[in-house]
Amino acid sequence: MSDDLTEEDIFAEDLWAERHKRRGHETADKPTRAYVLHPDVKTTKKRRLAEHGLAEAVSLARALPGLEVVGAEVVRLSKVHPGMLFGTGKIEEIKGRIKDHEVDLVLVDGTVGPVQQRNLEKEWGIKLLDRTGLILEIFADRARTREGVLQVELAALTYQRSRLVRAWTHLERQRGGFGFVGGPGETQIESDRRAIDEQVVKLKRQLDTVSRRRELQRAGRRKVPFPIVALAGYTNAGKSTLFNRMTGAEVLAKDMLFATLDPTMRGLELPSGQKVILSDTVGFISDLPTQLVAAFRATLEEVLEADLILHVRDISHPETAEQAADVADILTSLGVTAATPQYEVWNKLDLVTPEARASLELAQSGRTGVFALSAITGEGIPALLEAISTALSDARTEALLEIPFAQGRQHAWLHGKGLVRSETQTEDGWHLTVEWTERQAGEFQRL
Repeated sequence: MSDDLTEEDIFAEDLWAERHKRRGHETADKPTRAYVLHPDVKTTKKRRLAEHGLAEAVSLARALPGLEVVGAEVVRLSKVHPGMLFGTGKIEEIKGRIKDHEVDLVLVDGTVGPVQQRNLEKEWGIKLLDRTGLILEIFADRARTREGVLQVELAALTYQRSRLVRAWTHLERQRGGFGFVGGPGETQIESDRRAIDEQVVKLKRQLDTVSRRRELQRAGRRKVPFPIVALAGYTNAGKSTLFNRMTGAEVLAKDMLFATLDPTMRGLELPSGQKVILSDTVGFISDLPTQLVAAFRATLEEVLEADLILHVRDISHPETAEQAADVADILTSLGVTAATPQYEVWNKLDLVTPEARASLELAQSGRTGVFALSAITGEGIPALLEAISTALSDARTEALLEIPFAQGRQHAWLHGKGLVRSETQTEDGWHLTVEWTERQAGEFQRL
Protein backbone atom coordinates (compact mmCIF):
# COMPACT_ATOMS: atom_id res chain seq x y z
CA MET A 1 0.00 0.00 0.00
CA SER A 2 1.10 3.58 -0.62
CA ASP A 3 3.32 5.51 1.82
CA ASP A 4 1.19 8.65 1.34
CA LEU A 5 -1.40 7.72 3.95
CA THR A 6 -4.30 9.55 5.48
CA GLU A 7 -5.90 8.70 8.83
CA GLU A 8 -8.43 6.35 7.25
CA ASP A 9 -5.68 4.68 5.19
CA ILE A 10 -3.67 3.91 8.34
CA PHE A 11 -6.82 2.68 10.09
CA ALA A 12 -7.59 0.29 7.22
CA GLU A 13 -4.00 -0.97 7.01
CA ASP A 14 -3.94 -1.69 10.74
CA LEU A 15 -7.16 -3.72 10.42
CA TRP A 16 -5.75 -5.69 7.49
CA ALA A 17 -2.36 -6.33 9.12
CA GLU A 18 -3.88 -7.39 12.44
CA ARG A 19 -6.32 -9.79 10.83
CA HIS A 20 -3.79 -11.51 8.57
CA LYS A 21 -1.17 -11.71 11.32
CA ARG A 22 -3.77 -13.39 13.51
CA ARG A 23 -4.85 -15.76 10.76
CA GLY A 24 -1.21 -16.69 10.18
CA HIS A 25 -0.85 -17.70 13.84
CA GLU A 26 -4.06 -19.72 13.72
CA THR A 27 -3.15 -21.73 10.63
CA ALA A 28 0.59 -22.09 11.25
CA ASP A 29 0.42 -25.31 13.27
CA LYS A 30 -2.33 -27.28 11.57
CA PRO A 31 -5.45 -26.60 9.51
CA THR A 32 -8.85 -26.22 11.16
CA ARG A 33 -10.85 -29.40 10.56
CA ALA A 34 -14.32 -28.39 9.34
CA TYR A 35 -17.56 -30.32 8.90
CA VAL A 36 -20.16 -28.86 6.52
CA LEU A 37 -23.91 -29.23 7.04
CA HIS A 38 -26.54 -28.16 4.51
CA PRO A 39 -30.04 -28.04 6.09
CA ASP A 40 -32.74 -29.10 3.63
CA VAL A 41 -36.06 -27.91 5.04
CA LYS A 42 -39.11 -29.37 3.29
CA THR A 43 -41.22 -26.28 3.87
CA THR A 44 -38.66 -23.92 2.29
CA LYS A 45 -39.05 -22.97 -1.35
CA LYS A 46 -35.68 -23.24 -3.06
CA ARG A 47 -34.39 -22.84 -6.59
CA ARG A 48 -31.69 -25.49 -6.38
CA LEU A 49 -31.18 -29.08 -5.31
CA ALA A 50 -29.85 -29.69 -1.81
CA GLU A 51 -26.90 -31.70 -3.18
CA HIS A 52 -25.82 -28.76 -5.33
CA GLY A 53 -26.24 -26.43 -2.36
CA LEU A 54 -23.97 -28.68 -0.30
CA ALA A 55 -21.37 -28.72 -3.08
CA GLU A 56 -21.36 -24.92 -3.14
CA ALA A 57 -21.01 -24.79 0.65
CA VAL A 58 -18.01 -27.13 0.49
CA SER A 59 -16.48 -24.92 -2.20
CA LEU A 60 -17.01 -21.89 0.03
CA ALA A 61 -15.25 -23.66 2.90
CA ARG A 62 -12.32 -24.66 0.71
CA ALA A 63 -11.99 -21.07 -0.48
CA LEU A 64 -10.88 -20.07 3.01
CA PRO A 65 -7.18 -20.71 3.79
CA GLY A 66 -6.51 -22.80 6.85
CA LEU A 67 -9.68 -24.90 6.56
CA GLU A 68 -9.69 -28.62 5.83
CA VAL A 69 -13.12 -30.06 5.02
CA VAL A 70 -13.20 -33.51 6.64
CA GLY A 71 -16.87 -34.24 6.02
CA ALA A 72 -20.11 -32.87 4.62
CA GLU A 73 -23.74 -33.92 4.52
CA VAL A 74 -27.26 -32.79 3.69
CA VAL A 75 -29.49 -32.72 6.76
CA ARG A 76 -33.14 -33.35 5.86
CA LEU A 77 -35.55 -31.43 8.10
CA SER A 78 -39.33 -31.47 8.19
CA LYS A 79 -39.20 -28.16 10.06
CA VAL A 80 -36.74 -25.83 11.76
CA HIS A 81 -36.51 -26.31 15.53
CA PRO A 82 -36.48 -22.82 17.10
CA GLY A 83 -33.98 -23.48 19.89
CA MET A 84 -31.59 -25.96 18.27
CA LEU A 85 -32.25 -25.80 14.50
CA PHE A 86 -32.05 -29.62 14.33
CA GLY A 87 -34.00 -32.28 16.19
CA THR A 88 -32.56 -34.06 19.25
CA GLY A 89 -31.84 -37.29 17.40
CA LYS A 90 -30.06 -35.55 14.52
CA ILE A 91 -27.98 -33.49 16.96
CA GLU A 92 -26.76 -36.65 18.69
CA GLU A 93 -26.05 -38.29 15.34
CA ILE A 94 -23.99 -35.33 14.14
CA LYS A 95 -22.23 -35.15 17.50
CA GLY A 96 -20.96 -38.67 16.94
CA ARG A 97 -19.57 -37.77 13.52
CA ILE A 98 -17.95 -34.64 14.94
CA LYS A 99 -16.14 -36.81 17.48
CA ASP A 100 -15.16 -39.46 14.94
CA HIS A 101 -13.69 -36.90 12.51
CA GLU A 102 -12.03 -34.83 15.28
CA VAL A 103 -13.83 -31.74 13.98
CA ASP A 104 -12.77 -28.26 15.14
CA LEU A 105 -15.47 -26.21 13.41
CA VAL A 106 -19.00 -26.85 12.11
CA LEU A 107 -20.17 -24.84 9.09
CA VAL A 108 -23.94 -24.66 8.62
CA ASP A 109 -24.94 -23.61 5.10
CA GLY A 110 -27.88 -21.47 6.13
CA THR A 111 -29.00 -18.93 8.69
CA VAL A 112 -28.38 -19.91 12.31
CA GLY A 113 -29.87 -17.64 14.95
CA PRO A 114 -27.76 -16.46 17.91
CA VAL A 115 -29.65 -18.67 20.38
CA GLN A 116 -29.46 -21.67 18.06
CA GLN A 117 -25.72 -21.11 17.65
CA ARG A 118 -25.19 -20.87 21.39
CA ASN A 119 -27.14 -24.06 22.04
CA LEU A 120 -25.46 -26.06 19.29
CA GLU A 121 -21.99 -24.95 20.32
CA LYS A 122 -22.78 -25.94 23.91
CA GLU A 123 -24.14 -29.32 22.81
CA TRP A 124 -21.27 -30.14 20.44
CA GLY A 125 -18.49 -28.41 22.39
CA ILE A 126 -16.99 -26.72 19.33
CA LYS A 127 -17.38 -23.49 17.41
CA LEU A 128 -20.00 -23.00 14.70
CA LEU A 129 -20.30 -20.60 11.75
CA ASP A 130 -23.34 -20.11 9.54
CA ARG A 131 -23.32 -19.17 5.85
CA THR A 132 -23.12 -15.44 6.55
CA GLY A 133 -20.21 -15.88 8.95
CA LEU A 134 -18.30 -18.04 6.45
CA ILE A 135 -18.75 -15.58 3.58
CA LEU A 136 -17.63 -12.76 5.87
CA GLU A 137 -14.51 -14.77 6.68
CA ILE A 138 -13.74 -15.26 2.98
CA PHE A 139 -14.25 -11.59 2.20
CA ALA A 140 -12.02 -10.65 5.14
CA ASP A 141 -9.27 -12.87 3.82
CA ARG A 142 -9.53 -11.51 0.25
CA ALA A 143 -9.90 -7.79 0.94
CA ARG A 144 -6.81 -5.93 -0.23
CA THR A 145 -7.79 -2.32 -0.94
CA ARG A 146 -8.43 0.10 1.91
CA GLU A 147 -12.07 0.37 0.90
CA GLY A 148 -12.46 -3.41 0.83
CA VAL A 149 -10.93 -3.81 4.29
CA LEU A 150 -13.20 -1.14 5.76
CA GLN A 151 -16.29 -2.57 4.06
CA VAL A 152 -15.63 -6.08 5.37
CA GLU A 153 -14.95 -4.84 8.88
CA LEU A 154 -18.20 -2.85 8.89
CA ALA A 155 -20.16 -5.89 7.68
CA ALA A 156 -18.51 -8.07 10.32
CA LEU A 157 -19.30 -5.69 13.16
CA THR A 158 -22.92 -5.40 12.04
CA TYR A 159 -23.09 -9.20 12.04
CA GLN A 160 -21.43 -9.47 15.45
CA ARG A 161 -23.70 -6.90 17.03
CA SER A 162 -26.77 -8.92 16.11
CA ARG A 163 -25.29 -11.94 17.88
CA LEU A 164 -24.29 -10.47 21.24
CA VAL A 165 -26.23 -13.02 23.27
CA ARG A 166 -23.28 -14.77 24.96
CA ALA A 167 -23.23 -16.94 21.86
CA TRP A 168 -19.86 -18.54 22.64
CA THR A 169 -18.75 -17.39 26.10
CA HIS A 170 -18.66 -21.05 27.20
CA LEU A 171 -15.94 -21.69 24.64
CA GLU A 172 -13.66 -18.77 25.46
CA ARG A 173 -11.67 -20.73 28.06
CA GLN A 174 -11.36 -23.78 25.81
CA ARG A 175 -9.93 -22.55 22.52
CA GLY A 176 -8.92 -19.46 20.58
CA GLY A 177 -11.18 -17.72 18.12
CA PHE A 178 -11.30 -18.57 14.45
CA GLY A 179 -10.58 -15.69 12.07
CA PHE A 180 -12.21 -12.43 12.99
CA VAL A 181 -15.87 -13.43 13.31
CA GLY A 182 -16.03 -14.07 17.03
CA GLY A 183 -13.77 -15.66 19.60
CA PRO A 184 -11.64 -14.31 22.45
CA GLY A 185 -8.43 -12.34 22.05
CA GLU A 186 -9.44 -11.08 18.64
CA THR A 187 -10.89 -7.70 19.57
CA GLN A 188 -12.37 -6.15 22.70
CA ILE A 189 -15.63 -5.23 21.03
CA GLU A 190 -17.50 -8.57 21.13
CA SER A 191 -18.41 -8.29 24.80
CA ASP A 192 -19.62 -4.72 24.63
CA ARG A 193 -22.34 -3.49 22.27
CA ARG A 194 -21.49 0.14 22.92
CA ALA A 195 -17.90 -0.43 21.84
CA ILE A 196 -19.14 -2.03 18.62
CA ASP A 197 -21.41 0.93 17.96
CA GLU A 198 -18.49 3.31 18.44
CA GLN A 199 -16.37 1.28 16.05
CA VAL A 200 -19.19 1.18 13.49
CA VAL A 201 -19.50 4.97 13.61
CA LYS A 202 -15.75 5.29 13.06
CA LEU A 203 -15.82 2.85 10.15
CA LYS A 204 -18.73 4.63 8.50
CA ARG A 205 -16.89 7.91 8.79
CA GLN A 206 -13.80 6.38 7.13
CA LEU A 207 -15.95 4.81 4.41
CA ASP A 208 -17.70 8.11 3.72
CA THR A 209 -14.32 9.61 2.93
CA VAL A 210 -13.41 6.69 0.66
CA SER A 211 -16.82 6.87 -1.03
CA ARG A 212 -16.28 10.55 -1.79
CA ARG A 213 -13.00 9.61 -3.43
CA ARG A 214 -14.76 6.96 -5.52
CA GLU A 215 -17.39 9.48 -6.59
CA LEU A 216 -14.64 11.90 -7.64
CA GLN A 217 -13.09 9.09 -9.69
CA ARG A 218 -16.47 8.42 -11.30
CA ALA A 219 -16.90 12.10 -12.07
CA GLY A 220 -13.49 12.08 -13.71
CA ARG A 221 -14.43 9.10 -15.86
CA ARG A 222 -17.67 10.78 -16.89
CA LYS A 223 -15.70 13.67 -18.32
CA VAL A 224 -13.81 11.24 -20.57
CA PRO A 225 -16.18 10.12 -23.35
CA PHE A 226 -15.45 6.40 -22.93
CA PRO A 227 -18.41 4.05 -22.42
CA ILE A 228 -18.22 1.67 -19.46
CA VAL A 229 -18.76 -2.08 -19.91
CA ALA A 230 -19.24 -3.99 -16.63
CA LEU A 231 -18.78 -7.72 -16.07
CA ALA A 232 -21.30 -9.10 -13.59
CA GLY A 233 -22.25 -12.63 -12.66
CA TYR A 234 -22.23 -15.45 -10.16
CA THR A 235 -19.00 -16.07 -8.28
CA ASN A 236 -16.56 -18.35 -10.16
CA ALA A 237 -18.35 -17.83 -13.48
CA GLY A 238 -15.04 -16.83 -15.08
CA LYS A 239 -15.39 -13.04 -15.09
CA SER A 240 -11.75 -12.35 -14.20
CA THR A 241 -10.46 -14.85 -16.76
CA LEU A 242 -12.59 -13.16 -19.41
CA PHE A 243 -11.42 -9.75 -18.19
CA ASN A 244 -7.79 -10.84 -18.55
CA ARG A 245 -8.40 -12.34 -21.99
CA MET A 246 -10.08 -9.17 -23.29
CA THR A 247 -7.72 -6.60 -21.77
CA GLY A 248 -4.41 -8.42 -21.40
CA ALA A 249 -4.46 -7.66 -17.67
CA GLU A 250 -3.27 -10.04 -14.97
CA VAL A 251 -6.12 -9.92 -12.46
CA LEU A 252 -6.18 -12.87 -10.07
CA ALA A 253 -8.25 -15.61 -11.74
CA LYS A 254 -8.65 -18.93 -9.94
CA ASP A 255 -11.14 -21.79 -9.92
CA MET A 256 -12.32 -20.58 -6.53
CA LEU A 257 -15.33 -18.77 -5.12
CA PHE A 258 -14.77 -15.03 -4.61
CA ALA A 259 -11.29 -14.98 -6.17
CA THR A 260 -12.06 -11.35 -7.06
CA LEU A 261 -13.24 -8.99 -4.33
CA ASP A 262 -11.97 -5.54 -5.22
CA PRO A 263 -13.23 -4.05 -8.52
CA THR A 264 -10.73 -3.48 -11.33
CA MET A 265 -10.98 -1.28 -14.42
CA ARG A 266 -8.92 -1.34 -17.62
CA GLY A 267 -9.09 0.37 -20.97
CA LEU A 268 -10.12 -1.79 -23.94
CA GLU A 269 -9.92 -0.97 -27.64
CA LEU A 270 -12.73 -2.58 -29.65
CA PRO A 271 -12.37 -3.85 -33.24
CA SER A 272 -13.99 -0.61 -34.45
CA GLY A 273 -11.17 1.37 -32.83
CA GLN A 274 -13.48 2.73 -30.16
CA LYS A 275 -12.11 2.77 -26.63
CA VAL A 276 -14.17 1.61 -23.66
CA ILE A 277 -13.55 1.00 -19.96
CA LEU A 278 -14.03 -2.64 -18.89
CA SER A 279 -14.91 -3.20 -15.23
CA ASP A 280 -14.47 -6.48 -13.35
CA THR A 281 -16.62 -6.72 -10.22
CA VAL A 282 -17.09 -9.00 -7.23
CA GLY A 283 -19.11 -12.13 -7.95
CA PHE A 284 -22.61 -12.62 -6.60
CA ILE A 285 -23.92 -15.65 -4.75
CA SER A 286 -27.29 -16.90 -3.57
CA ASP A 287 -28.28 -15.65 -0.11
CA LEU A 288 -25.57 -12.97 -0.18
CA PRO A 289 -25.44 -11.63 3.39
CA THR A 290 -27.39 -8.40 3.76
CA GLN A 291 -24.52 -6.95 5.78
CA LEU A 292 -22.22 -7.37 2.79
CA VAL A 293 -24.72 -5.96 0.31
CA ALA A 294 -25.03 -2.86 2.48
CA ALA A 295 -21.31 -2.48 3.13
CA PHE A 296 -20.29 -3.12 -0.49
CA ARG A 297 -23.08 -1.12 -2.05
CA ALA A 298 -20.75 1.69 -3.14
CA THR A 299 -18.55 -0.88 -4.88
CA LEU A 300 -21.43 -2.78 -6.43
CA GLU A 301 -22.94 0.44 -7.70
CA GLU A 302 -20.13 0.61 -10.25
CA VAL A 303 -22.49 -1.59 -12.28
CA LEU A 304 -25.07 1.22 -12.26
CA GLU A 305 -22.62 3.47 -14.10
CA ALA A 306 -22.21 1.00 -16.95
CA ASP A 307 -23.43 1.67 -20.49
CA LEU A 308 -23.50 -2.10 -21.08
CA ILE A 309 -23.59 -5.02 -18.62
CA LEU A 310 -22.13 -8.39 -19.57
CA HIS A 311 -23.82 -11.03 -17.44
CA VAL A 312 -21.23 -13.81 -17.37
CA ARG A 313 -22.62 -17.29 -16.73
CA ASP A 314 -20.84 -20.60 -16.12
CA ILE A 315 -22.82 -22.47 -18.75
CA SER A 316 -21.23 -25.77 -17.73
CA HIS A 317 -22.65 -25.59 -14.20
CA PRO A 318 -25.64 -27.87 -13.54
CA GLU A 319 -27.56 -24.99 -11.96
CA THR A 320 -26.55 -22.20 -14.33
CA ALA A 321 -30.18 -21.10 -14.74
CA GLU A 322 -30.67 -20.83 -10.98
CA GLN A 323 -27.43 -18.87 -10.64
CA ALA A 324 -28.55 -16.51 -13.40
CA ALA A 325 -31.83 -15.91 -11.55
CA ASP A 326 -29.92 -15.05 -8.36
CA VAL A 327 -27.74 -12.56 -10.25
CA ALA A 328 -30.81 -10.97 -11.85
CA ASP A 329 -32.39 -10.53 -8.41
CA ILE A 330 -29.28 -8.83 -7.00
CA LEU A 331 -28.92 -6.52 -10.02
CA THR A 332 -32.57 -5.51 -9.64
CA SER A 333 -32.06 -4.84 -5.91
CA LEU A 334 -29.13 -2.57 -6.78
CA GLY A 335 -31.36 -0.52 -9.07
CA VAL A 336 -30.29 -1.83 -12.48
CA THR A 337 -33.24 -1.37 -14.86
CA ALA A 338 -34.12 -2.35 -18.40
CA ALA A 339 -32.71 1.01 -19.50
CA THR A 340 -29.19 -0.46 -19.20
CA PRO A 341 -28.50 -2.91 -22.06
CA GLN A 342 -27.40 -6.39 -21.00
CA TYR A 343 -25.74 -9.24 -22.90
CA GLU A 344 -25.59 -12.79 -21.59
CA VAL A 345 -22.16 -14.35 -21.92
CA TRP A 346 -22.26 -18.17 -21.73
CA ASN A 347 -18.74 -18.89 -20.55
CA LYS A 348 -16.75 -22.13 -20.09
CA LEU A 349 -17.67 -23.72 -23.43
CA ASP A 350 -14.44 -25.70 -23.08
CA LEU A 351 -16.06 -27.66 -20.22
CA VAL A 352 -19.26 -28.49 -22.10
CA THR A 353 -19.76 -31.93 -23.69
CA PRO A 354 -20.43 -32.15 -27.45
CA GLU A 355 -24.02 -33.25 -26.77
CA ALA A 356 -24.71 -30.36 -24.40
CA ARG A 357 -23.01 -27.99 -26.82
CA ALA A 358 -25.48 -28.87 -29.56
CA SER A 359 -28.34 -28.06 -27.19
CA LEU A 360 -26.73 -24.74 -26.28
CA GLU A 361 -26.34 -23.77 -29.93
CA LEU A 362 -30.02 -24.50 -30.47
CA ALA A 363 -31.03 -22.42 -27.44
CA GLN A 364 -28.72 -19.58 -28.45
CA SER A 365 -30.06 -19.43 -32.00
CA GLY A 366 -33.47 -18.31 -30.79
CA ARG A 367 -32.20 -15.46 -28.62
CA THR A 368 -30.52 -12.13 -29.23
CA GLY A 369 -27.81 -10.69 -27.03
CA VAL A 370 -26.47 -14.13 -26.06
CA PHE A 371 -22.85 -15.09 -26.76
CA ALA A 372 -21.33 -18.50 -26.05
CA LEU A 373 -17.57 -18.51 -25.56
CA SER A 374 -14.59 -19.81 -23.64
CA ALA A 375 -12.43 -17.31 -21.81
CA ILE A 376 -9.75 -20.01 -21.55
CA THR A 377 -9.42 -20.84 -25.27
CA GLY A 378 -10.66 -17.52 -26.67
CA GLU A 379 -13.37 -19.17 -28.73
CA GLY A 380 -16.33 -16.84 -29.33
CA ILE A 381 -14.65 -13.70 -27.94
CA PRO A 382 -14.22 -11.95 -31.34
CA ALA A 383 -17.99 -12.19 -31.90
CA LEU A 384 -18.62 -10.67 -28.46
CA LEU A 385 -16.22 -7.79 -29.12
CA GLU A 386 -17.92 -7.07 -32.45
CA ALA A 387 -21.31 -7.03 -30.72
CA ILE A 388 -20.02 -4.63 -28.06
CA SER A 389 -18.69 -2.38 -30.83
CA THR A 390 -22.07 -2.36 -32.54
CA ALA A 391 -23.97 -1.73 -29.30
CA LEU A 392 -21.77 1.21 -28.34
CA SER A 393 -21.01 2.66 -31.78
CA ASP A 394 -23.90 5.10 -31.49
CA ALA A 395 -23.72 5.18 -27.73
CA ARG A 396 -23.15 8.94 -27.52
CA THR A 397 -24.97 11.58 -29.52
CA GLU A 398 -24.86 15.36 -29.43
CA ALA A 399 -27.87 17.41 -28.36
CA LEU A 400 -28.69 21.09 -27.84
CA LEU A 401 -30.60 22.01 -24.69
CA GLU A 402 -32.23 25.18 -23.36
CA ILE A 403 -32.54 25.02 -19.56
CA PRO A 404 -34.23 27.85 -17.62
CA PHE A 405 -32.64 29.10 -14.41
CA ALA A 406 -35.50 27.55 -12.43
CA GLN A 407 -34.27 24.09 -13.46
CA GLY A 408 -30.97 24.32 -11.63
CA ARG A 409 -31.15 20.65 -10.59
CA GLN A 410 -31.13 19.48 -14.21
CA HIS A 411 -28.28 21.86 -15.00
CA ALA A 412 -26.23 20.53 -12.08
CA TRP A 413 -27.00 16.91 -13.05
CA LEU A 414 -25.62 17.41 -16.57
CA HIS A 415 -22.41 18.89 -15.20
CA GLY A 416 -22.15 16.20 -12.53
CA LYS A 417 -22.32 13.52 -15.21
CA GLY A 418 -19.69 15.31 -17.29
CA LEU A 419 -22.00 15.56 -20.31
CA VAL A 420 -21.65 19.28 -21.07
CA ARG A 421 -19.38 20.09 -24.02
CA SER A 422 -20.12 23.82 -24.24
CA GLU A 423 -22.36 26.30 -22.47
CA THR A 424 -23.51 29.89 -22.84
CA GLN A 425 -25.74 31.85 -20.50
CA THR A 426 -28.73 33.86 -21.75
CA GLU A 427 -31.23 36.11 -20.00
CA ASP A 428 -33.60 33.19 -19.41
CA GLY A 429 -31.21 30.35 -18.65
CA TRP A 430 -28.46 28.19 -20.11
CA HIS A 431 -27.82 27.14 -23.70
CA LEU A 432 -25.89 23.87 -23.63
CA THR A 433 -24.36 21.40 -26.03
CA VAL A 434 -24.27 17.94 -24.46
CA GLU A 435 -22.98 14.56 -25.54
CA TRP A 436 -24.74 11.61 -23.98
CA THR A 437 -25.97 8.06 -24.37
CA GLU A 438 -29.57 7.10 -24.97
CA ARG A 439 -29.79 5.87 -21.39
CA GLN A 440 -28.47 9.16 -20.00
CA ALA A 441 -30.94 11.07 -22.15
CA GLY A 442 -33.72 8.97 -20.66
CA GLU A 443 -32.46 9.64 -17.13
CA PHE A 444 -32.44 13.36 -17.84
CA GLN A 445 -36.02 13.25 -19.08
CA ARG A 446 -37.08 11.54 -15.84
CA LEU A 447 -35.55 14.25 -13.60
